[in-house]
Amino acid sequence: MTVTHHLRVHRSDEQLPREGQLAWRIAEIAADPVEVDADVVDMIINRVIDNASVAAASLTRAPVSAARQQALDHPVSVNGSGSTVFGCALERRTSPEWAAWANGVAVRELDYHDTFLAAEYSHPGDNIPPILAVAQHVGADGRALVRGIATGYEIQVDLVKAISLHAHKIDHVAHLGPSAAAGIGTLLGLDVETIYQAVGQALHTTTATRQSRKGEISTWKAHAPAFAGKMAVEAVDRAMRGETSPSPIYEGEDGVVAWMLDGPDASYDVPLPVAGESKRAILDTYTKEHSAEYQAQAWIDLARKLHNERPELADPANVDSIVIHTSHHTHYVIGSGANDPQKYDPHASRETLDHSIPYIFAVALQDGSWHHVDSYAPERARREDTVALWHKITTAEDEEWTRRYHSIDPSEKAFGGRVEIHLTNGETVTDEIAVADAHPLGARPFAREDYIRKFRILAEPVLEPAEIERFLALVQRLPELTAEEVAELSIVAAPGVLALAPAPRGLF
Repeated sequence: MTVTHHLRVHRSDEQLPREGQLAWRIAEIAADPVEVDADVVDMIINRVIDNASVAAASLTRAPVSAARQQALDHPVSVNGSGSTVFGCALERRTSPEWAAWANGVAVRELDYHDTFLAAEYSHPGDNIPPILAVAQHVGADGRALVRGIATGYEIQVDLVKAISLHAHKIDHVAHLGPSAAAGIGTLLGLDVETIYQAVGQALHTTTATRQSRKGEISTWKAHAPAFAGKMAVEAVDRAMRGETSPSPIYEGEDGVVAWMLDGPDASYDVPLPVAGESKRAILDTYTKEHSAEYQAQAWIDLARKLHNERPELADPANVDSIVIHTSHHTHYVIGSGANDPQKYDPHASRETLDHSIPYIFAVALQDGSWHHVDSYAPERARREDTVALWHKITTAEDEEWTRRYHSIDPSEKAFGGRVEIHLTNGETVTDEIAVADAHPLGARPFAREDYIRKFRILAEPVLEPAEIERFLALVQRLPELTAEEVAELSIVAAPGVLALAPAPRGLF
């Protein structure tokens, strides 16, 4: 059962009590000692595996190496044992906020972990690095960690269902700061007042523009959620010391809703669990089979299908034009509706290409597959026949697919669309797909064995076989882990792997 929290702007002279504020309600949910359902525990284990998978695949990439070096240049803070950093020896620790930073970048770098899409966009797996980092630092056990992660997912999903940030060009990590702070509060068993203050600071410091996902997309795209996680750790630390935060952060007349979102006359209805209700929102989320923006997942699957059924479509000489009819979001964020010439630029960054559905569809149609490295290689993006086909692909918003994108009925909600391929011989090939194959309602829904297979595929080039087995054996016992075992919940790169990564020096 859920209850709707009505969110609106209040003048200062209305003196909105804390109990009526969204940040307070979030804190109450975080402080609720409800147990985690077995199916939720299973999915949390899946997502911890998933995060480790994509982190392993990104260990030698420059942004991940830079963040890792920043973290390792900071010592463990004095009031705990410190936290592990992906790729490093288990005994090599850093302060929890810097572990949240480094591991958050590693998880997000390849755009390859879980997603939830509604009024806003999100990657709720971004909650795991900061919550796990704090768990390791303070010596929390697996049960506490599971409860913290369940809260992080619950709060972010609930906010994403109700409050659009992108409509006002605010980056989606503004929902992550509060959710991660709430999850850490649950992990630590903090009281409502302390979590409330942490949520307020976490939101206040993580509202940024979406320019990080527009035009020539920079390496900050992976750092943005890591920054939100780092801010959440620092917000909790400060709140635990008795310090206060801007209030009411959402509802105030100079607050987030009034000046960053829909304005002083705005209102939102946020669905939240009632007291004593299990936190099950993680079950509404879905992971990625392919390393690309989530709205591209179904299109990769459809392109693979068409590659096998109609191989002649891969030759641009046979194609006059390709039009992808899809949702508003897909058209305007990763499609031609964005009006970003960079989405058609063979010299664009990887971060830009994974947000270009024309590029992604062209490569998947030609190759019949998708690879997290090879599909983005400069030589692949600049191949003459690929560029020719790519430049014939446009997107168009379709009202029905937009409606289905925003549907609250899980059986109807869709992230795909219809493609029309107009051939030079006058024939038109039409096909459609609603959800990705790996989606819970897709052709091949991801289950535990799929998460493990994904981990093995991505980890084998960089982890030793014994390390792969050690991690998998440990993580699948997550709720039973002792504090000592939680401290080992990381992955250690094989000898020499990290030496292959650039190690730039900075201020630290």
